[in-house]
Amino acid sequence: MISESTIEPATVSDIVTRVEALYRDGWRLAQIGCTRTADGAEINYSFDKALTLRTLRVTLKSLQETLPSVSRVCFPAFHYENEIHDLFGIPVDGMAIDYKGDFYRKAHPAPFAKPPEEKKDV
Repeated sequence: MISESTIEPATVSDIVTRVEALYRDGWRLAQIGCTRTADGAEINYSFDKALTLRTLRVTLKSLQETLPSVSRVCFPAFHYENEIHDLFGIPVDGMAIDYKGDFYRKAHPAPFAKPPEEKKDV
């Protein structure tokens, strides 16, 4: 059971440095998740250590904004980064292993790149 959880804002320009510092301090990558927003996306990098969850949140203003890879610092991240590229179409620069859009078999390229539809009152 997680005893504490925090979400901290991060930027495209500082995410690699911040992940490197966490990794060096003994934090373990738990997940990298992507959520589509109206214009761009939110990328959440979650780490755990001693029943504490710490998440760094990067907000992209558009899906064309390039995300730097953290897989050179934290190797397991390449799975999540390929997933983000394949499903959302977000370019990720410098992945340790780059499947070049073929990590998943998909009927359509970047199926989650479409903005979420607004809910209409019925």
